[in-house]
Amino acid sequence: MTALRSVVALREYHAAQKAELRRKFSDPSKAAPLLQALVHLTDRTLIELWDRHQFPGQVLLVAVGGYGRGELYPYSDIDLLILLPDQPSPALLEKLEVFVGELWDIGLEVGHSVRTMADCLAEAEKDITVQTALLESRCLTGDQQRFARFRETVYRHIDPKEFFDAKLLEQQARYGRFLSATYKLEPNIKEAPGGLRDLHLIGWIAAALGLGNNWRKLAAMGMLTREESQKLRHAERVLRCIRIQLHWTAKRHEDRILFDYQNPLAADFGYVDNNRQRASEQLMAQYYLAARVVSQLTPLLVQALRKRIFSQIGVEITPINERFQLRGPVLEITHSTVFEQDPSAILELFLVFEQENYAADIAPETLRALWHARSLIDDNFRANPRNKQLFIDLFRQPAGLTRILRRMNQYGVLGRYIPQFGDIVGRMQHDLFHVYTVDEHTLMVLRNVRRFAVAAFTHEYPFCSRLIAEFDRPEALYMAALFHDIGKGRGGDHSTLGEKIAADFCAAHPLHPDDVKLIPWLVRQHLVMSSFAQKRDVYDPEVVEEFAAMVGDQRHLSALYLLTVADIRGTSPKVWNAWKAKLLEDLFKATQRYLNSKNIPAQTWLEDRQAEALRLLRLYGLRDDVHEPFWSQLDTVYFLRHDAREIAWHTRQLFSRLDTDVPIVRAKLSESGEGLQVMVYTKDVADLFARICAFFEKAGYSIFDAHIHTTRHGYALDSFYVYIPDHANEAYRDLIGYVEYELASQIARQAPLVAGGKARVSRQLKHFPIQPRVEISADERGGQYQVLSITAGDRTGLLSTIARILASNRIEIQSAKIMTLGERAEDNFLISGPILDDERAVRHLEGDLLAALQV
Repeated sequence: MTALRSVVALREYHAAQKAELRRKFSDPSKAAPLLQALVHLTDRTLIELWDRHQFPGQVLLVAVGGYGRGELYPYSDIDLLILLPDQPSPALLEKLEVFVGELWDIGLEVGHSVRTMADCLAEAEKDITVQTALLESRCLTGDQQRFARFRETVYRHIDPKEFFDAKLLEQQARYGRFLSATYKLEPNIKEAPGGLRDLHLIGWIAAALGLGNNWRKLAAMGMLTREESQKLRHAERVLRCIRIQLHWTAKRHEDRILFDYQNPLAADFGYVDNNRQRASEQLMAQYYLAARVVSQLTPLLVQALRKRIFSQIGVEITPINERFQLRGPVLEITHSTVFEQDPSAILELFLVFEQENYAADIAPETLRALWHARSLIDDNFRANPRNKQLFIDLFRQPAGLTRILRRMNQYGVLGRYIPQFGDIVGRMQHDLFHVYTVDEHTLMVLRNVRRFAVAAFTHEYPFCSRLIAEFDRPEALYMAALFHDIGKGRGGDHSTLGEKIAADFCAAHPLHPDDVKLIPWLVRQHLVMSSFAQKRDVYDPEVVEEFAAMVGDQRHLSALYLLTVADIRGTSPKVWNAWKAKLLEDLFKATQRYLNSKNIPAQTWLEDRQAEALRLLRLYGLRDDVHEPFWSQLDTVYFLRHDAREIAWHTRQLFSRLDTDVPIVRAKLSESGEGLQVMVYTKDVADLFARICAFFEKAGYSIFDAHIHTTRHGYALDSFYVYIPDHANEAYRDLIGYVEYELASQIARQAPLVAGGKARVSRQLKHFPIQPRVEISADERGGQYQVLSITAGDRTGLLSTIARILASNRIEIQSAKIMTLGERAEDNFLISGPILDDERAVRHLEGDLLAALQV
C-alpha cells in the first residue's frame, strides 16, 4: 500500500499540480478542458485525505453542485456532502471536523454539509437549491451501492412539474436583479441573462427528467438542430474560457467582467487595439455574441422541455388566422413554411404576440423557424408598405412593446429591419456613466418611457405619468427613444447623425405628419434639456426664454421632458437622483408658464417672485416690512437666481442678523426630498468657497449645485445643495445640526487651507481615464462675467482643488453648476476677476487647472 502524504505534503502536491495544469492549458481560448482536469486533481486530493482518516465505508464523501457536475473553475468553491447512514456519534463528528479543517489547511475552499439521507430529503423538500445540488451529486469515495440507492431516492422524490416551475421562477428573479439586461458593460458571466447559469438551468431540468445534460443528446431527441447544438456548444466554450481566465486574472472567485480585468483579459486572449476597436471591446464582442446565442437558444430548450413535462393531450388550439394559432397559452405558426410563403408574417408574429392577452410565450418551433427566416428581411422587405404598417402598429399597442422589441433584438429581427440599429448591438460606450451597451441602453430608455404610460407604475413618476396620459400619439415618444442613440459609433455627433437616420425612417413610414417632424427633432435635441438643467440657471428668466424658444410649443416641451427623464434613468442607477429630477421639473414648469403667458418681461418675473416670497413670509407671522433692510442689500441678480421659497427662507433666517460678526450656517432637508439645502452668510473672504467645499468633501457629501452671491454691504450669501450618501442610516435632524455647527466653526476659525492629498481614483477611471478639459469663455449674455467649463474624472477633493486654484488667482465665483455623470464630472462656474482680461494670465490659469485635474 502506498504511503499517504502528510497534510503539508498534500498541500504542496495540490498547489504544484494546479500550477502545472495552468501551464498545460495556458492558451485561454482552449482552456475549457481545464475544468475537468481540476476536478480530477481535486478528486485525488480529497480521496487521499479522506483515506488518511479511515472513515467507515457507510460514510460517503459526495461532490455536489458544480463540482458534482464535473466543472471546477480555478477559484470556485468545492461543494461537498458528507452522507451518513444515521446520526453521527461524537467521535465521528470530531473526526469529520478535523477532516474539514485539513481541507482548509490544504488550501481548498470548501462548502460542506453533514447529513443523513432523511436530512437531505427534508432539506430538498424545503429548498429548491438543495434539491438542485443533489441532482448533480457524484460519489468520490464510500459504498457505491449505497450511493446508487441514495441517487435513486433523490430522483424519486423530485416532481418534474414542480421542479420546472420553481427553476423558471428562480430564473425570472435572477433576470429581475439584472433588469433583464444581457448587454451590461460589466456583465456577470455566470448569473446575467445569457450567462452560464442559463445553460445550467437546461441541464438541471433535463437531469430531473432523466435526459442528461449533453447537448448532443438533446439534439438527438429533436430539441435542437445539429447547427443549434454546435452554436450552443461553442457559446458555452467561449463563456467557460473567459470565466476561467477571469478567475486567474482576479486571483479569486470573480464572475463579474469588471473594467479592471477587461484589458488584461483581452491581452491574454491575444487581442490588440486597432483603428476600429480597443482590444477589450473585441473581447467583449465575443462575450456578447456567446451570451446572445445562449439567450436565443435556451428558450427553445425550455419550451421543448416544458412539452415533455406537461402533457399536450387535450390542450386547446385557438385559431387566430391562417398563419398563427394558440396552443394553450403558446403562440405558434400553423405550418413550418409560414415565413417563407409570407415574409410579412415575421413582423406579424410579434404584433399578434403583443395583441393576444393569453399568449404567454412563443413556441420553440416558431422561434426556430423565425431564426432561419431572418435573411428574408432585405431591402424589398423593408420597402413593402404592409411591413411598414406592421412595424408602426407594434408601437401603437396598449401593452407589450418593450418585451416585443427585446425579443426582436434577441433574434436579430430589429437589427435587420433597421440596419443602423444592428450597428449599435453590443457596442460598448466608455463614457463612465452608461453601464449598458448602446442597444441595451436604448431598450432600457424605451422601457422607461413605456412605464410612464402603465397605470401600475404611476406611483414611480406621477408627473411623467400625467404628462404622457395627456400626450396624443405616444408612439412618437417610443420611436424617439428607439432612435435617440442610433447615431453612436458612426464618427461624428451622434445626435445629428441620428436625426438624419430617424428623419429618413419616419418619412418612409405611415406616421402622422407632425410626428414625422417631432421624432427626428427629439433625436437631435435629446441631450439639450439635461444640459440646460444641469449647466444653466433654470430660475433665470433669460435661460427659460432661450429654452422656450428652442422647444417652441407644449407638445415639444412635454416630449423632450419625458424622453430626457427616461434617458437619464436608463444610463446607470448612479446618475439619476432627486436633485436632477427637481431641476428638470422646475425647468419644465417655468418653460410651460412662459409658453402659456407669451413672452413675460423679466421685470414681471422678478415682481412675481418677490410677491410670492412675501406671501410665504406672511405665513410665518412676520411684519409686511420686515424684509426691507435685507432686500435693500440684494441686487436684481440675486432675485433672478433664487426661487421664491429660497428667498423667503433666506429672509426669515437673516432679517435680524444683517450685520452679524459671526458666520451663520443654516440647513434644511432639500425640497427634492434628497440631501440638504445649506445657506452660508458671513463677511466675504477670498477663499470662502474653497473652504466650504473642503468641509463638504471631508464629510463625504457631494455638492450638486451652488449659488454664490455677494451683498451690497460685502457679505457672502451662498446656497449649496448637497447629497449625503447613506443618509438613511442617520437622522436628518442630526445631520443638519452637525453641518450648521461644524461648518460655521470652520469658517470662523479661518485656519490656513491645506491642499488635499492624492485622492483615490475609482477603478473605472483608472482603466478608462478621462482627458481633462478646461475652457474659459465669455458669458453668452455679455457683461462682467466669464464661464469656466471643466470636464474631468470625478474624485474626492476635486471641487475644493478647483476652488483653491481660483482663490489663489483672485477669481470670484458667482455661481457653480456641479454635474456628476457616474465617474465623469462636468462643472460650470460663472466667474469674475481682474486677471480674466489678461489673455496670458488666462492661459496660465487654464494650465494650472489642467495640471491639477490629471488623474
